[in-house]
Amino acid sequence: MPVPELFRLDGKVAVVTGASSGLGVAFAQGLAEAGADVVLGARRVDRLAETAALVEATGRRARCAETDVADPDACRKLVALAMEEFGHVDVLVNNAGVGTAVPATRETPDQFRQVIDVNLNGCYWMAQACGRVMRAGSSIINIASVLGLTTAGLPQAAYTSSKAGLIGMTRDLAQQWTGRKGIRVNAIAPGFFASEMTDQYPPGYLESQQARIPAGRMGDPAELAATVVFLASAAAGYITGQTLPVDGGMTIA
Repeated sequence: MPVPELFRLDGKVAVVTGASSGLGVAFAQGLAEAGADVVLGARRVDRLAETAALVEATGRRARCAETDVADPDACRKLVALAMEEFGHVDVLVNNAGVGTAVPATRETPDQFRQVIDVNLNGCYWMAQACGRVMRAGSSIINIASVLGLTTAGLPQAAYTSSKAGLIGMTRDLAQQWTGRKGIRVNAIAPGFFASEMTDQYPPGYLESQQARIPAGRMGDPAELAATVVFLASAAAGYITGQTLPVDGGMTIA
């Protein structure tokens, strides 16, 4: 197969969580542009119609469902929708996530558990539901964070714990499923990209972190979407169990 065709996703079906805004929208659109039909899940179901329109503008099909990934039943229902509509699931992008910045001495048990429930447990429930139906050659992509690998000056114990846990989970699922099921499992550790989460940072925080980034800038969502397409495609067929930082060099500085 010619190398450019290895990056194509024609005939594939991708499930994207957290698809109502920000990076989830970029992932869904990028996967569709590469040829995949896309099943979209998010808690804010009213906003999924906008993402679906972007997918359909590429000529691909989109289906939407309200999904709280912290609820295992909701995860199973999203995958069931994909199977009912398309008959198979080939790609999962575990993107749904929440972030907080609460000093550790003041963080309540409920605040900590909420982040873990969505960012870590939710990714597991989605991977579990997809892993039960995926065929050999499928790909799971967990959206972790450079904050699972380093710190960045904010009190984010819950968030960093969830992302570090997700990196560990990625390795374990890869060793369980790649040889036995033919399902590759990888993670991406984004640096700073414009999103609803970065909109919540204190004034001046992003500027203060730019000195740590050799590339000297924030990332463009299209760059991250291209990485997702790569890991979803046959071009990454010999890559599994890995965490790929997409951070402008932040983790080497």
